[in-house]
Formats: sequence, C-alpha cells, structure tokens
Amino acid sequence: MADPLAGIPLASIRVFEAAARLKSFTRAAEELGMTQAAVSWQIKALEGRLGQSLFRRLPREVQPTEAGERLSSASTEAITLLRRAITDLTEADEHILSVTTLATLATQWLAPRLGAFQLANPGLAVRLDTNPALLDLNREGFDVGMRSGHGDWPGLESQMVMPSVFTPLCSPAMAERLKLKTPADLIEAPRIGLEKEWAVWFAALGLSSEGRKQSTRLTADYQVLEVAAALGDQGVALASPILFAREIAAGLLVRPFEEMVSFHTGYYLVWPEGRRRSPKIKRFRDWLMAQADADPAVVAARAGNEERTAEKAKALRP
Repeated sequence: MADPLAGIPLASIRVFEAAARLKSFTRAAEELGMTQAAVSWQIKALEGRLGQSLFRRLPREVQPTEAGERLSSASTEAITLLRRAITDLTEADEHILSVTTLATLATQWLAPRLGAFQLANPGLAVRLDTNPALLDLNREGFDVGMRSGHGDWPGLESQMVMPSVFTPLCSPAMAERLKLKTPADLIEAPRIGLEKEWAVWFAALGLSSEGRKQSTRLTADYQVLEVAAALGDQGVALASPILFAREIAAGLLVRPFEEMVSFHTGYYLVWPEGRRRSPKIKRFRDWLMAQADADPAVVAARAGNEERTAEKAKALRP
C-alpha cells in the first residue's frame, strides 16, 4: 500500500496547521514569517494533491471544511509532538530552563531562592519571565510556568506548590494608629486592594462591608505594589503571608488578624503534557517542591487550609 504522506511536503502541513488554527492566511503568514501569497499557494498545492478543499474562504477569515477539521486536529497534534521531541533533543535547550511566572511570586518568593538552584545545577541557566497571562508554553518557548488557579489548564500538567491564602497586612505604625481590636474595625479602615476581595474576607468572618462609609482607596495590577503602599502607611492590604513572610519576620509588616481566605486553590507549577520526564523540568520540580516543603509560611498555610477544609466537612455532615 502506498504511503499517503508520500509527496506531501512537511512545510505544507505546517502552513495548513497554522492557517486552520488561526483561521486566517494573513495571521498564519505573520506567525510563520512568510507572505500571505506564499501561504495561499501552499494551501492550494496541498488541496490539489489531496483532491479536496480544506477551507471555506470567507470575507474576513477562512473556515476549515469537514475534511480540513479532521486534518487540522491531526496536524496540530503531530506538530506539537515534533516540537516537544526536538526541544528535548536539542543540546543547547537542555542548558537553559525558561520559567514564566507572576511578578509578585517571582520577586517575593522564587527569585530569592533561585541562586540555590543554580548552585546545585551549575550547567543549567535559568531564564525568568514575569507575565500575568497563562502563555502557551510550547509556542512561547517556556519549559515551565508558575500560575495561580485550580490546576486544570488544557494541554498542561500541574502540581500544586503552595496554597493561595490572603490576610490583612499593614505597617506597625498603621496598626497602632488604627488601634485595631476586632476584624470588624477594618470595615471603616483605609483599605488597599479590590473591594470584592475584601468582601470575601469579611464574609468568611461573618461580616459585611456593604453600605459602610469606608471602601478601598487604592488598587494596583500587582500584589507587590499594593503591599508597597501598605509599607508606606497608606492603608491595610489584603495579601499573602507566604509571599511577604520576610517583611513580616523583619517587623516591617504586621498581621493584625490571623484569619485567611483563598480566592483560588493555590500556586501551581505547570509544564506541557508529555514533558514530565524532561531532566531539567524534573530537577526544577523536585527542587521547587523541596523549597516549599521547607518554608515555614507554606507549611503553616497548608495546615490552616486542611483545618478549614475539615471544619467545612464537619459542618456539612447531617
């Protein structure tokens, strides 16, 4: 039986996959560094060789036909597998670990510890990127990511590193000035952060801030910026006692109340499906989990989460 792939250039499949995924010859051309005419020619040549149309040409986009959909799914999977295999086999790539993560997590927890990882792995350089978006790790050239959520992202495997918990933090001077005695005192205190997140914290304690005169006075894109405002005596921030454990230990920040809430399950290490056995990913994953296990703030937050989960389960029992 003749090989159905005989005579079909891999370049044509690559062009087809990009056009089908992006639903645009123009965007496919931009991604692949080609002209739109070259993309169109490759598609026509592939359609001619297969003897059937793969796209419906619409005014502003292209839509795969039924045959195109079948080929699109298979070609995307095949190219992804090829990309992973080539990445794992490339010697130069094995000497660089590319990590994308959140800015506050990077500056407050990960970056101060990376020196220890590099000392233990002198042949592996780390490239650290901060980006709030969950990037396509394969296409953006990253080996692993650290993200907040519930651990269920399509195309990624994940492992929880630490729980995501938030508690009020402020400077000692602010705590003294406000004379905070109970969590209810924070309702009319100058607060930093999103009002809806504060509402979750108050609700966890059976309180409501709705309709009260004081609301949050400052919000920022990054948690570290909101805590910087708290360090500057501008109010009380709702932030992670794990990520700001050094400032708490140094007495720069205080926790007026111990109560914590979670807005999502935790912070996860993620990597593309099928790359669990990559030596550099395994080394980083093992090191990262050991760092989390040795962090007293992480251990305390895990214990608090387990206690809250047990209390909820007990309350739900008939």
